[in-house]
Order: sequence, then C-alpha cells, then structure tokens
Amino acid sequence: QVQPVESGGGLVQAGESLTLSCSFSGGTGNPYTMAWFRQAPGKEREFVAAISGNGNIIKYTDSVKGRFTISRDNAKNAAYVQMNSLKPEDTAIYYCAAKIWWIRVEDPDEFDIWGRGTQVTVSS
Repeated sequence: QVQPVESGGGLVQAGESLTLSCSFSGGTGNPYTMAWFRQAPGKEREFVAAISGNGNIIKYTDSVKGRFTISRDNAKNAAYVQMNSLKPEDTAIYYCAAKIWWIRVEDPDEFDIWGRGTQVTVSS
C-alpha cells in the first residue's frame, strides 16, 4: 500500500518560506488525489490544499490562498506545498494524505492514506 512520507518542516520566522515534500513509499502515488492537512495543538485537523491525480484541479483553503502553492511530480511520485509569507498561525503539524477520487477533498475523514506529519513552527 502507498505510504506518504512528509519532509521539509522546521522552525522559521514570520514572513519566511518553507517547502514541504510528500514522497510515496510502497508504490506509486499516481493517480491519487493528494492533499495537505494541518493540525495545531488543541485544534481539529484542517484542510490546507489538494491537487488531483493529473494536477489539473487544485483547491486551497481561504487562509492560505496567495501564499501557498501545491504541486506534484508524478514521475518522482511526489507532491509539494510551497509556503510563502508564513504566519505564526500557520504553526502546526502538516500531514500529507491520499485518496483515489476527487470528492469532498476538504474532509479529512474522506482520506484513508496518511503520512506521519512534519512539524512547521513559525515564530513572530
């Protein structure tokens, strides 16, 4: 079974950038819909961005529009999220998730394949 593995998290200052990567072990990530979710301490897991299997459909949550860019490279079995102009409220564990169909991609309960997450901390 496909197992996503996240990397690229870290500690940055407000206004700086990070790029998170999600690579697949145990098989190809194609043509899975890929999504990024995040979970801050004491809060529910929330949708960040999603990209369809062929990369033609992309969706963002409003709070990251214009700052985050999701992409994928199917030849490398990888997906990414470029995060610019980071804010302290972006601090969370970021998870990569995968599913077959582009349906209700904002709902974490719709995803059954998850990575273990990578911590992003943005200091003010």
